[in-house]
Amino acid sequence: MSAVLPGRSTVNRLPMHRRRKAINFVALSLSLVAMGFGLFWLIWILFETIYLGVGGLNWATFTQSTPPPNAEGGGLANAIVGSGVMVALATLVGTPIGILAGIYLAEYGQRTWLGHATRFINDILLSAPSIVIGLFVYAIVVAKTRTFSGYAGVIALALIVIPVVVRTTENMLQLIPNALREAAFALGSPKWVVISRVTLRAAKAGVVTGVLLALARIAGETAPLLFTALSNQFFSLNLGEPMANLPVTIFKFAMSPFSNWQQMAWAGVFLITLGVLLLNILARVLFRKKD
Repeated sequence: MSAVLPGRSTVNRLPMHRRRKAINFVALSLSLVAMGFGLFWLIWILFETIYLGVGGLNWATFTQSTPPPNAEGGGLANAIVGSGVMVALATLVGTPIGILAGIYLAEYGQRTWLGHATRFINDILLSAPSIVIGLFVYAIVVAKTRTFSGYAGVIALALIVIPVVVRTTENMLQLIPNALREAAFALGSPKWVVISRVTLRAAKAGVVTGVLLALARIAGETAPLLFTALSNQFFSLNLGEPMANLPVTIFKFAMSPFSNWQQMAWAGVFLITLGVLLLNILARVLFRKKD
């Protein structure tokens, strides 16, 4: 048998193959450099946050209210409680609205004009700067009532929660196979039963993940609270008056010339970073597929 010589097409492919390998090597190298660049700054930020934040933590941080300027002692108890109250209420307000809107977009409004309009408005809210939302709530609530309040802060944070939950709920429900819906319909189940007991239950982990991600996002929002809840040096659970919160307290203390305030600001940064990190880890664990 005579040897089979390589054809012209095989010879012509060799330069193209080498060029593709070179392009792949360059692209992979640039990707690794970009990843390393991002990780460098992330690790540096986390190191500084832990190094400076842990040093400012003590028992008084969780038991005493924020001190006046140039005073000894004090803590962040009023800011921690105020942030917890407003974030919790905003999540309780925004989550049901977001889930119901997401269900409508995924199950009823795929081709309706209302569904397209709702999806468009939700995309705008999702990408809108938080300071714009804060100014909007300031104009419709704070300016009308002529006082900063925890209620205004809750409204501003809820407006940030809603679009995140809407988008996550819609996406998770769209991932559910139509075969599950058709099987439930074949058994004679009405649509509301199919949604509540089949599709929504199947997408439960993804929906909860969206809620946790929204919670993590609003936990560190500063701009909306500057225009709505402002701050309060004293411990207060009255939502009808200015309310202390960690983001605004951190901003105020970090910009001050007092060393004890700056140390407490770093402690607050550490607490927020730790809380957001734990929420993201919890979201990843819930979203992970179970065997």
